Amino acid sequence: MIGDISSALGGAINADGFWILVGAVFIAGLVRGFSGFGTSMIYMPFAGTVLPPVWALITVLVFDAFGPLPNVPRALRDGAPRDVMRLALGAFLGVPLGLFLLYRIDPEVFRWLVSGVSLVLLVLLISGWRYHGEMSRVLTLAIGGLGGVLGGISGLAGPPVIMFYMSSMRAVKVVRANILLYLLMFDFFSLAMMAVSGLLEVQPMMIGILLTLPYLIANIIGAALFRPGFEKIYRWLAYTLIAGAALSNLPLFG
Repeated sequence: MIGDISSALGGAINADGFWILVGAVFIAGLVRGFSGFGTSMIYMPFAGTVLPPVWALITVLVFDAFGPLPNVPRALRDGAPRDVMRLALGAFLGVPLGLFLLYRIDPEVFRWLVSGVSLVLLVLLISGWRYHGEMSRVLTLAIGGLGGVLGGISGLAGPPVIMFYMSSMRAVKVVRANILLYLLMFDFFSLAMMAVSGLLEVQPMMIGILLTLPYLIANIIGAALFRPGFEKIYRWLAYTLIAGAALSNLPLFG
């Protein structure tokens, strides 16, 4: 058993492009630490260049599931359970469709999709677009489902929920808690559905586990570097890094 684990870890470290992934996850962790968003929008374009689409999603699900665990107790205290359950139910219904599409997508199409979605969402974030209508129960469920579908096919579950949810009248701490809990549940739903379908492979899981440490370290460094007075600078730095990741990893550039 120990030998099998050691062999899997050795294979993960020696996998083509592993150190590119380490660099990408470190940058993503820094950005997440000082801006609060952007992990998948930076990591997934790089992952799509060196991993098959399904492997890319598995790795981000694994390391991003561990990252927020220390903050879960506080999120459970601050969050709105009913909203979280509606979002989570939407994700539960949406993830299977996203995974269905992911398992049938061509790797080059996947790269176009991830980079394209990242750029579109980035434009929406920069523009300050928000939904200003009523956040009804049905709409909350639908937003969770949209995040589930988009996350299942591209790993980008967060931005749709963030852009809609930030327009609500909820307190900031409630919104942050709900988003954290939603994304965590999305990660576990996706991993569970892959496991049930027999498509959760060992090597990309090992890669994800190995990426957890640099991701956590980068998160801590990014959070330590953050200064409230320079929030706009950090946000624009995050936007620039996301745009660079998306553009540089388009199939157009090899």
